[in-house]
Amino acid sequence: MLQWKQMFGILAIILLGALVVFWRPRSDEPRKPAKLAEQLDKLWDISQKSIREKKYLRAEKALLTLLRVDERNARAYSRLGILYAKQQQYDDAIECFEIAQSLQPSASSLHNVGLIYYETGKLEKAAQAFEQALLMEEDVASRHIAYAKVLEAEDRTPLVIQHLERAVELEPNPQSVGLLADALERDGQTERADKLHLIAIKMVEKGNRSRVKQPAKVQI
Repeated sequence: MLQWKQMFGILAIILLGALVVFWRPRSDEPRKPAKLAEQLDKLWDISQKSIREKKYLRAEKALLTLLRVDERNARAYSRLGILYAKQQQYDDAIECFEIAQSLQPSASSLHNVGLIYYETGKLEKAAQAFEQALLMEEDVASRHIAYAKVLEAEDRTPLVIQHLERAVELEPNPQSVGLLADALERDGQTERADKLHLIAIKMVEKGNRSRVKQPAKVQI
């Protein structure tokens, strides 16, 4: 069963990559001249390609140039924040996510800020960020798992179990079920823990690594 450290490392990588979206003007944004829109698209494409090729300096330059032209582009700030986080430039990453949040509030920006605060040992700030993200978007399993990690570090076991149970309800898979089983085991609820460990093992054996189609079968 995946341990907390391994799971959270994987989670952080996945979630920090979750905001890789192609830039397009939102329908409620002012329509930009065709030439300008083409220029912005080109800069975005350059940044995306550069990140895939791990040419981070080139990607940073493209995003900063884009932001000089379109200074209220929240997605570009979020992408720049992810870029800085990948390079462990956490202060710059947090600043970018906070700017993105001020321009276009989103649970994803708050979640990413929470991940960085956790990584740098600022548990109180991490908890606040995850709580706000959950208020905006409660029905995402990964948000509950991330928050549970902070709660576990603060030795708040009942809340850890509560949020992991919610994560399993939303997205029952070997990882979420295994994390819940581990938490229950640490809390002395060995019977429930053993049952969930077996369920997680069966999921792996069946190759069920993605979302389960019939979550009702997982009894928590």
